[in-house]
Amino acid sequence: MRYCRIAPVTDNARTNANPGLEADLPSLMEKVAQGDRDAFTGMFHAVSEPVFGVVCGVLRDRAMSEEVSQEVLVEVWRTAPRYNPGRGSVITWVLTMAHRRAVDRVRSEQATSSREERAARLARGTEFDEVAEEVEVRMESAAVRACLRGLSELQRQSVTLAYYQGLTYREVAERLAQPLGTIKSRMRDGLIRLRDCLGVTA
Repeated sequence: MRYCRIAPVTDNARTNANPGLEADLPSLMEKVAQGDRDAFTGMFHAVSEPVFGVVCGVLRDRAMSEEVSQEVLVEVWRTAPRYNPGRGSVITWVLTMAHRRAVDRVRSEQATSSREERAARLARGTEFDEVAEEVEVRMESAAVRACLRGLSELQRQSVTLAYYQGLTYREVAERLAQPLGTIKSRMRDGLIRLRDCLGVTA
């Protein structure tokens, strides 16, 4: 980051550097409001230094301040017809505009930074949640497989066919060539043993 290094610009310093500057600004502004490009060139040279000073005092970054100062001067050209002498001098109007633009840029930068931080946290959180979920599923699967090994052969086959292959009791009975009642009782007993093995409370 290139920090601003400028001397404070006071009204007296500007007037001494360019006698009659303050007196010229209303005349220049009137012509700028009518679309006079030469008058805007004069306005540019008159206010660019104090505009940069105000902006840099807020942003503290030279490159960003140069960018915002250019935006302010473009806004001066674009909105000159709306200038109302009754609400303050030309330099006050311009510098107020410069300060507002600089503050808006600070808020915009802060909002962008906050969004990026939230997105990064969300990405990290999502990644962690996905990994945790996968580990949990794998652990549960391993626990189920271990508990299945503790069942009798008929119990294990019945539970596997019904819950992993989606067969009905009757289809399991036909597949294993066992009476339907036997399959139902073995599956009931097998599920009770699985529940106890996995520590599942009823």
